[in-house]
Amino acid sequence: MHKRILAATIAGTLAGLSTLAHADDDTATLATLRAELASLQAKVAALESDQQRQAEAQAAAQAEAARAAAAAPAATDSWTDRTRIGGTMFANLSQRDTSNHGEEVDPSGFGLDVKRFYLTVDHRFNDTWAANLTTDFSYTANDGSTQVFVKKAYLEGRFDPLATFRAGAASMPWVPMVEDWYGYRFVENVMVDRLKFGTSTDWGLHLGGDNGLFNYQASVVNGAGYKNPSVSGSVDIEARVGVQPIEGLILAAGGYSGRLGADSEAQPALHTANRYDAMVGWKRGGLRVGAEWFRASNWKNVATATTDSASGWSAWASQDFGPVAVFARYDRAKTSRDLDPALTDTYWNAGVAFPITKGVRLALAYKDGRQSNGSTIDLRSREIGAWGEVKF
Repeated sequence: MHKRILAATIAGTLAGLSTLAHADDDTATLATLRAELASLQAKVAALESDQQRQAEAQAAAQAEAARAAAAAPAATDSWTDRTRIGGTMFANLSQRDTSNHGEEVDPSGFGLDVKRFYLTVDHRFNDTWAANLTTDFSYTANDGSTQVFVKKAYLEGRFDPLATFRAGAASMPWVPMVEDWYGYRFVENVMVDRLKFGTSTDWGLHLGGDNGLFNYQASVVNGAGYKNPSVSGSVDIEARVGVQPIEGLILAAGGYSGRLGADSEAQPALHTANRYDAMVGWKRGGLRVGAEWFRASNWKNVATATTDSASGWSAWASQDFGPVAVFARYDRAKTSRDLDPALTDTYWNAGVAFPITKGVRLALAYKDGRQSNGSTIDLRSREIGAWGEVKF
């Protein structure tokens, strides 16, 4: 504003000078006006210089404030800022009827079961290194037993979206991936886990990554599962690759080979267990649809003279409408294709789920499972009730 006033003054002075020059050729008056003009020009130059200094000072102050803001988190960073404590609980209140050839047997009855309670401590040392400890607590009302295991305990290094390394007890390549796409683990674990042809975590070295289009994981493990960290005479290998050609769709394949921690000097393993897996899944807009297939050999015959194989498939679908979701699943497997070809395992469930609040879901469901070979084996389990998931 000062600059505009001075400019106007100069313009007025010049106009007066021009008028005087034409009206009167008075040398003294012209000299005076020229002196005033020179003074005004000096003031304008000083004002411009002052404004320039103010602008530079303001820019420097803003830059310093930005540097201070960027440095503030590091300066105030603490152990608690880099540590997350969380938990997950699976529980159910249900009526279960178990029968053998039509006669009721245990476990049968009504009760509350806390199937799983995971307590997790996750600490990040920096952008690359982290550590995780997850305990697994379970209580079963039918037999009154309580057990606590280390579900996960690993050191993690993240070097690239396609290079995350973990050493210790960590998630295996197959089961956790299928659980994520299925979405209803709290109602029932996925087929390979339910039939005990795989496990969700194990002790060893794990390398994996995901860039949105391609994902993979390879694990070299003890083979006996997270509940048994003992070593054996050989290591097991499980691997998976997956592609997501479009958002919401995954195609995945995997495999396992090893002796399941049953190879020791005192009792060497007689066979190697193998498993082959495939899955296709879709989840988008509240809709989940998927199917899983597996084929295994000698999974339960590593230490026996006889050999056996198994295969099965599972399909699921669910739709989340917001205040309520509906879901259903069907499994069918041949669990002893060589020794008992007629033995068939079938399982299905269906229900509705409700989001109670953030981190809490409740499902009302019916489950029906049967193992039968048409003669010597006929086991059936039917269960109805409420299943809950709590995450924090």
